Amino acid sequence: MSWQEGPQGPTLPAEPRANDEPLAGGQPHPEGQLPPGGQPFATILLAEDEEPFVDALVVGLTREGFEVAVARDGQEALQRFEEVEPDLVLLDLMLPKVSGIDVCRAIRSRSSVPVIIVTARSTELDTVVGLEVGADDYVTKPFGLQELVARVRAVLRRTSRATRRPPGGDVRPGEVLEAGVVRVDPTQRRVFVRGTEVRLRRKEFELLRLFVEKPGRVLEREVLIDHVWGADYVGDTRTLDVHIKRLRAQVDQDPASPSLIRTVRGVGYRFEPGS
Repeated sequence: MSWQEGPQGPTLPAEPRANDEPLAGGQPHPEGQLPPGGQPFATILLAEDEEPFVDALVVGLTREGFEVAVARDGQEALQRFEEVEPDLVLLDLMLPKVSGIDVCRAIRSRSSVPVIIVTARSTELDTVVGLEVGADDYVTKPFGLQELVARVRAVLRRTSRATRRPPGGDVRPGEVLEAGVVRVDPTQRRVFVRGTEVRLRRKEFELLRLFVEKPGRVLEREVLIDHVWGADYVGDTRTLDVHIKRLRAQVDQDPASPSLIRTVRGVGYRFEPGS
């Protein structure tokens, strides 16, 4: 199956065709070799019901050195997730049987495996809802293969770094961070606000930890993104705003009028510990 040419290179087809062609597959990357870019071999679960995208993505991602497992509806996606144990999930929002949003919510309730939403719906509401339920990034159809591969590799690199070391990197093992009413235990990944434990998603935890390490300091948006998502992040900066909103809902007494995480308009955010 050929790629369509777009203004920025090969682009996945935007128009569906009849669901009558066999799935185009490929062989795994040769054992002992790294795929292009040096990214270690990884398994991707593709949850997509449009055959043109399934065919093209399986071919393209396999050529880039990834192993691809396919699910064509939301129910199958959840089943395959348990069977395959993928390193990353590419998830269409408009899936039959179980919606992509519900699939993402179910995955995030049991796993921190990165999820990239792939969708033809590009409204801000769709983006925000996807990020609210735990997606790490999103791309909008039609898109270039190289753009998608760059995002996949960036997310996998960030995830790999997060599992090797905490984002701050300079806290001694066993050290507990405290700033005002907030207490963060990096080793146990536990957070207490005014004496009550709160449960945070991975990136929310990393953001709060960075804030607590630097109380009262204005942290520019670029600094936050570099520390939590990585300097190679290529997604929309609205991702940061969604995660800040979600974090405020967990730690601020009045998220509509936050007292702990303040917005510094045009610059970034400042953590004010409170009492």
